[in-house]
Amino acid sequence: MVRKLMMLGATLLMFGSIALAAETAFMGVVSDSHCGAKHSTAGDDAAACVGKCVAGGATYVLATSDGKIYQLDNQDKFKEYAGKSVKVKGTANGDSIAVESVEAAGT
Repeated sequence: MVRKLMMLGATLLMFGSIALAAETAFMGVVSDSHCGAKHSTAGDDAAACVGKCVAGGATYVLATSDGKIYQLDNQDKFKEYAGKSVKVKGTANGDSIAVESVEAAGT
């Protein structure tokens, strides 16, 4: 009986961990690590600034409308989205996102 309860507990723990690591969609604007939330609104000015900052060594980040900044892996996926509104699918770990995909918002 104890063995069955331990197996049930292990199974529930495993499925609970999988549920916590589920992929989520995040909406925001692709900004840079230097300016952060300054570019929480998309536009040509934001795109130009993000491009300059990344060329100068900053990394792409996601700035959400509530002021949260997420660090992004797979940096090469974000060049064409600098300063634009996007939907990022991935798994959050604190204030970082392991990115699965990125697309323009509204698609």
